[in-house]
Amino acid sequence: MSLLTLASRVTGLVRDLLIATMFGASALTDAYNVAFRIPNMFRRLFAEGAFSQAFVPVLGSTRTLQGDEATHLLVDRVATVLFWVLLLTCVLGVLAAPLLVWAMASGLKQDGRGFDVAVFMTRWMFPYLGLISLAGMAGGVLNTWRRFAVPAASPVLLNLSMIAAAWWGAPWFARLGVEPIYALGGGVMLGGLLQLGVQLPALRRIGMLPRIGLSWQALRLAWADPATQRVAKLMVPALLGVGVAQISLLINTQIASHLVTRSVTWLSNADRLMEFPTAMLGVALGVVLMPQLSAARAANDSEKYSAMLDWGLRLVVLLAVPCSVALLTFSLPLVATIFHYGAYTAADARQTSLALTGYGVGLLGLVAIKVLAPGFYASQDIRTPVRIAVMVLVLTQVLNIALVPLFQHAGLALSIGLGALVNALWLLIGLRRRGSFRPQPGWAVFALQVVAASALLAVFLMWGASSFDWTSGSKMERIVRMSLLLAGSAGLYFAALWAAGLKLRQLLRH
Repeated sequence: MSLLTLASRVTGLVRDLLIATMFGASALTDAYNVAFRIPNMFRRLFAEGAFSQAFVPVLGSTRTLQGDEATHLLVDRVATVLFWVLLLTCVLGVLAAPLLVWAMASGLKQDGRGFDVAVFMTRWMFPYLGLISLAGMAGGVLNTWRRFAVPAASPVLLNLSMIAAAWWGAPWFARLGVEPIYALGGGVMLGGLLQLGVQLPALRRIGMLPRIGLSWQALRLAWADPATQRVAKLMVPALLGVGVAQISLLINTQIASHLVTRSVTWLSNADRLMEFPTAMLGVALGVVLMPQLSAARAANDSEKYSAMLDWGLRLVVLLAVPCSVALLTFSLPLVATIFHYGAYTAADARQTSLALTGYGVGLLGLVAIKVLAPGFYASQDIRTPVRIAVMVLVLTQVLNIALVPLFQHAGLALSIGLGALVNALWLLIGLRRRGSFRPQPGWAVFALQVVAASALLAVFLMWGASSFDWTSGSKMERIVRMSLLLAGSAGLYFAALWAAGLKLRQLLRH
């Protein structure tokens, strides 16, 4: 799962590198980032967000208790309702594009062209929501059947489509006299079609290809099903929880749009680099754990439930702590090596690295949430994480008031990081109090081993960051230098863990 997610993030990084090189950081790239965020914001509701949190536990429980035939009926009826809801949402989204752009980034009106481009591209890309949400449902079914490969690999197709759009589509648009950045909208739509299309044969192979009812009668029948209504009821608090996260994103984008032009782009590129550790560690672990936690809860196996959470949290600490150290001590070399080409200047790289450092403060929390929250979702308790998320949203905005005047766009990233740490700690305390998570012996020694190895890593990376001028020199020099330093960092960290007595192979095979 992590390897395929890595392939997705690597191609995503190539995509963003190409976009940064060709278009730089400007009002138009701010417009593109805002337009792309709008359907992605709704995707959190209908795909891997609220819908997945409600659907996967019910799906896993139905399969465990009632068998595959009842599960297929559930898939058919939920798919029918989801299809019609998405169709209506996409129509409304296209019509309301100006209002959506204004609500997310009214500061784009500082450059009138930027606002108009954002509206046009939002209309182009909003139907992507329908495609990716249906793909998200397909992925939930496949993951429940422990078919992780296709859903994990499908985002690569979106990235390849957008790479093609930037590499070939944008110059072609320019020759036609059309704004080149519009080609990215076509790449997004093609990627959505491919992501959905590649999962349909996999669903057919396991006998779970949904039959979507296209009549009003079919919709009424699907909605009347008790299992469908159970999913819908679970989605209500989940919508609030995911909505809280999206409100936070909306507020931050709105604030960034009123800061210096290019702030939205700097934050977006820092966020892209953050997706490497959060997706490879948190998302991958969460996706793998959710169906198994749901099955353990349905079988009333509390020991297995707690042991899986313990294993997931140990992996989070083992891998997220050194990643956080790297972002705090080595952010400028990372950003300069990846983005500082073509139209993306050294000043852009420095500003992006500041935001990346802010995110790095809370990386452990951002990753841990992906493991801790499924501990509640698998028990079909979505209300508790929602209440925590609401309180953390309030805290994040208080932090914004204090930090943004001091650190500008980097203050937004730092607020998110600090809020994530509080959120994760709160979730952990909740699982401990209800008895769902009982730590296995050896945590104190394990934590000391990780902290000692990470301290050694920090010293090495600080030396690497200060010993070279990362914003100058040829591309190949920077790439080779960073590759050697990161390879050395990984070797140093795991060698230090081995010397401290950590049995890594035993942990991974747990």
